Amino acid sequence: MTTDMTTDAISRLQAAMERGAAARPKAGGFPYLAESLRQAGVTHCRMAVPANVFLYLTEHGDVVVQGEPLVTGFAAAPQFDRTALIDALRADQAGETAFPEFVRGCWNAGIIWYDVDTSAHTCTYYGANGESYAEDYPSVTLP
Repeated sequence: MTTDMTTDAISRLQAAMERGAAARPKAGGFPYLAESLRQAGVTHCRMAVPANVFLYLTEHGDVVVQGEPLVTGFAAAPQFDRTALIDALRADQAGETAFPEFVRGCWNAGIIWYDVDTSAHTCTYYGANGESYAEDYPSVTLP
């Protein structure tokens, strides 16, 4: 059941994603998307990597966005590989990969989920056995 509040949360999220995509440079673009989300009231963005599903926690209601799953049925969870994760992050930050490739790189590096805290400007990546790696991202001003 969709209420006015959830419709508002969805439309605000969609508008923020469009604004962030428009402002995003090819290299180093993630902070622009994150800032657009923050300004729209998104406090956290949580991604379940193998399912390719996002949970956006917002001031206007929480929104789930389902992408194409990386895994269906049974699959072994890859081992956490910090070096491979950092390689995937740096390639994405340099504009060398598109988002689907970045997500696949996270999965291959053993990332099961990640959490973006838009207030703290951090993104924390988690492995299946409690391993984690966190990075700060810079504050930016949207045009």
